Amino acid sequence: MTRLASWIIGSLIVTGLIAWMISLPGTLTLEVANYRMQPRLGAAVFMLLVIAAIVILIWAVVRRILAAPKFMARRNREKRREQGVEALSDAFIALQAGDPGRARSLAKEAQARLPSNAAARLLEARADLALGDMTAAREHYRALISSDKTAMAALSGLYEQARTQHRPDAALTFARKALSLSPQSGWAADAVFADLVRQGSWAQAVAMVNVEQAVTREARAAKRRKQAVIETARAREAETRDPLAALDHGLTALKLLPDFVPAALIAARVHINRGETRKALSLLRRIWRATGHPDIGKLYAHAQPGASAVDRLKRTSELIALPAANRAAALVLARAAVDAYDWSLAREALLPYVGGEVSEGVASLMAEIEEGQSGDQGKAREWLSRAVRAPREPAWTADGLVSDEWEPVSPVSGKLDGFEWKVPVGVSTAKPVAPASTAVATLAEPGDVLPLARVSNPQ
Repeated sequence: MTRLASWIIGSLIVTGLIAWMISLPGTLTLEVANYRMQPRLGAAVFMLLVIAAIVILIWAVVRRILAAPKFMARRNREKRREQGVEALSDAFIALQAGDPGRARSLAKEAQARLPSNAAARLLEARADLALGDMTAAREHYRALISSDKTAMAALSGLYEQARTQHRPDAALTFARKALSLSPQSGWAADAVFADLVRQGSWAQAVAMVNVEQAVTREARAAKRRKQAVIETARAREAETRDPLAALDHGLTALKLLPDFVPAALIAARVHINRGETRKALSLLRRIWRATGHPDIGKLYAHAQPGASAVDRLKRTSELIALPAANRAAALVLARAAVDAYDWSLAREALLPYVGGEVSEGVASLMAEIEEGQSGDQGKAREWLSRAVRAPREPAWTADGLVSDEWEPVSPVSGKLDGFEWKVPVGVSTAKPVAPASTAVATLAEPGDVLPLARVSNPQ
């Protein structure tokens, strides 16, 4: 209703304006080819407006006719572009659906219709890679490297191709090139970092971690842990040849992770070798209160060079009071008591953990206690039989490998910080190839069970 009323009012206004224009006083004389016209002024103005409108209309029609070829060409280009985009989309879907042959065909079609679109060539290279046509894929990728827009994508493809072909050196070259072009590239940084870790280039590895951007709390925590692990690896590497540097790296790791057991063990061993027993004991007590890790308790017992088994038991008793807070503490105390032939104390320490399903460590120590205290071979064999079937004690475990000592890198996968302190499940035990440090080796006495033997690479 409102629209109708507006149309009626507008029509009345236009009609009124025309009537007013025609009724204007005066005349206009026009002479053309001996013809004279003298229309009224209003009628003349109206006729001029009508003629102008007709001329404009005729020009619009002529212009449309003249522009028809360009319009058709533009329409064809738009149609080809739409078809190219559709082919590119279908090619991507086919590649994701596991049909690289169709994806490559569609990618070629898209490239023919979109010659300036690098995505079509990149997708064709991906399809070639999926089909195993490495030569064609390499040619496509190398052509794409010349463009700043597609260089990173091409390097990523070449990196994946090199890995598929088991050419680690070439893959690393592409990753380094990508990292130089884009320092924030995640895959390139991971590849270069993994190579530095594999080579043990800890200084360069920690430099890469230091410049990482960590925004969230979880990212900052992960960054601190990586820094601590690398600093501990540096300390472990320098422990025998440069003890002061090892101590510095170990304490740096403890500043990042205050309860990181491997770093604390290295720092404490260096203190012991330097004759700084009180510092070592203070550090070990703090880490023991935070973690209760058995390796800490064992090293605490051996912290004094030349100490007898009785002295080691006395020192362990200062650290662990009965009843022990947990099974790990009970095992440490019982081990020290067995070494000192204090069978009653060893049995008392293990008493809360001998009922029901016992662990391997408890059963093994109980076998020693039965044989040493009463000489009962039958009970000792019974405990040993239970130890064979009993669940194992927690150990440093990574990728199906158990180690007596923490390692910064898994010898199987090469992953940094791959070792975890947990109960092994379906894993193999690595053979020790060397003592962990001169500190523990020199402090040990015959018959002592020393922790921290290094892992041999099963490969």
